[in-house]
Amino acid sequence: QVQLGESGGGSVQAGGSLRLSCVASERTVAMGWFRQAPGKEREFVASITWSGGITYYGDSVKGRFTISRDNAKKTVYLQMNSLKPEDTAVYYCAAANSYQYGRMQRDDMYAYWGQGTQVTASS
Repeated sequence: QVQLGESGGGSVQAGGSLRLSCVASERTVAMGWFRQAPGKEREFVASITWSGGITYYGDSVKGRFTISRDNAKKTVYLQMNSLKPEDTAVYYCAAANSYQYGRMQRDDMYAYWGQGTQVTASS
């Protein structure tokens, strides 16, 4: 059982930045970030493979968010810049046991999930 722990959420003004961290108890194959706003479905944000650092982003965050990883620390980061009110959500990190090109935006690719951290961007 992989344990995941997110941190770094908070409240910022629109246009501001936050960096989320997710520490994993062990490395799998890939990690992802998802978010869920009240009354909305869970949305894919970004993913990265531990080996090779292959990244993939959701359309709504491309050019503003950057996912990265530190293999030695078993930690994945999500740098969020130019935050908008519509980025407000609970952000979850997740771990996948496999990587499939073009499918990492699917939440059923991920076997383990963190508890989530709240991000609020106010106008």
